[in-house]
Amino acid sequence: MLTEIRIDGLGVISTATAQFHEGLTVLTGETGAGKTMVVTSLHLLSGARADAGRVRLGASRALVEGRFTVDEVHEGAVSEVKEVLEASGAERDDDGSVIAVRTVGSDGRSRAHLGGRSVPASVLSDFTTPLLTVHGQNDQLRLQRPDQQLHALDQFAGDGVAALLTKYQKVRKAWLDARNQLIERTARSRELALEADHLTQSLNEIDAIAPEPGEDERLVAEVRRLSDLDSLREAASAAHDALAGPADTPGEGSGALELLGSARARMESADDPALAALAPRLGEAISVVVDLATELSSYLSDLPSDPGALDSMLTRQAELKSLTRKYAPDIDGVIAWADQSRTRLESLDVSEEALAALAAEVETAAVKVREAARKLTAARTKAAGKLASAVSVELGGLAMGRARLEVEVRPMPAGVQDSAPLLVDGKELHAGSTGVDEVEFRLAAHSGAQPLPLSRSASGGELSRIMLALEVVLASSEHGTTMVFDEVDAGVGGRAAVEIGRRLARLARTHQVIVVTHLAQVAAFADTHLVVDKVDDGKGVKSGVRALTRDERVIELARMLAGLDDTETGRAHAWELLTTADAEKVTAAG
Repeated sequence: MLTEIRIDGLGVISTATAQFHEGLTVLTGETGAGKTMVVTSLHLLSGARADAGRVRLGASRALVEGRFTVDEVHEGAVSEVKEVLEASGAERDDDGSVIAVRTVGSDGRSRAHLGGRSVPASVLSDFTTPLLTVHGQNDQLRLQRPDQQLHALDQFAGDGVAALLTKYQKVRKAWLDARNQLIERTARSRELALEADHLTQSLNEIDAIAPEPGEDERLVAEVRRLSDLDSLREAASAAHDALAGPADTPGEGSGALELLGSARARMESADDPALAALAPRLGEAISVVVDLATELSSYLSDLPSDPGALDSMLTRQAELKSLTRKYAPDIDGVIAWADQSRTRLESLDVSEEALAALAAEVETAAVKVREAARKLTAARTKAAGKLASAVSVELGGLAMGRARLEVEVRPMPAGVQDSAPLLVDGKELHAGSTGVDEVEFRLAAHSGAQPLPLSRSASGGELSRIMLALEVVLASSEHGTTMVFDEVDAGVGGRAAVEIGRRLARLARTHQVIVVTHLAQVAAFADTHLVVDKVDDGKGVKSGVRALTRDERVIELARMLAGLDDTETGRAHAWELLTTADAEKVTAAG
């Protein structure tokens, strides 16, 4: 839910703050006061494209800050929002709310922040999409588009169609993957055969040498060691002789061990206790020297005695280098290349047997896609009748009592250039990501009228009411989302306006609804009434937003009734309108 918004330097609004609550909130004001800027600010918080032309003249930037609470909406939306917050590192405020900020510079540069973190504008969109739905004039026009009509039908149908659509998309992907592979193998059989031959020869070469992980690095160290074999042997032997004495010429000089032993014997035989006490330390030294001598002896025995060992290693090193010159910078890379090539080779079989097996796989996958598409179409067709009936009932309550909405689900023929047509019941259809169906909303304006597509049969006011009727019908499955309507009552008046107010009030029982309106009949149903005032101080027009008391609401409603705010008759009419709306809301809630 949107609880607060602050606007600085946007259009005619210099600085404004507005508090929002549950239920129905209306924004009213004179033409040019800046009502639309409130909707524009919400579009910006939704990640919409920034327009430097919206920055107030003389200001360096425009700023919009919104505070949202996210725990009141339905479970699916909460899950989506939490994922966005965690991924972006955004933090909640002390009261658990989340602050979203969007700034637009006069140079056109835009910045976005979420929960104190700088984020791309697309992240704001991901955050607000489950929480906030903004309906403006462009949204009403989008209602005429087939893809939006299909989306509305699927939304109405709910989890049943969603599960079938997911199943269809899964088997469609498997079908397209197999189909594309078959096309590639068939069309490029000669080229793929040459590639397979090249890979086979390369893999045979690698397998013949059979490199081991890290072998090239180990060989470098070993070759370096063997190249210095004589000097290493000489150094180790000399060190061993110095410690243990020369093994081949005993008696010619004493090693350190013999000298240390002699020293310890002399000290132990002395009568002086102080001198005898030093003997154990010589024993420790003798133990260390013995260990060193043993390790040097082991080192000497491990040194290669085969004079051809170095040549063998150099030959092996040359073999490995022949691989690293061709396939990768090091042996680990060569082994990885070989693994990838084996996987690739498995997909390059262009023999008649392999192509026939792949063709059978494609046909089996196509059968699964056809079956999934049929089930999806059947579910949509069933839901279409229910949606048409429900919306038609709502239209009856919006002063379009004789209007009837029809929702047609029909197969979408494959085009001439369709890359992957699907044969369903003898017809080639376009198997798109959303199925093989196209949906069309048709409106019969009265009982004797022929149903026509919305683009040919609905006026601007009728489109507004159809959109509102759809929202009322679709809203029954979800709770907590904030819905914003920008002049949904455009082109209507009288009884139709009253009915729009009733529907918005009903929608506000399960949603937070914010409406920009110019009709008193709609504004009278508000739970919270905000007015956008404009003041001309001689330097320019400035606008602000303030909440109205009940008495102020009467005056504002009277102004909206053809400017009758300064007459007793106008105020009496406004009071009656407000009292009647309040009574209807109480009755409906009971």
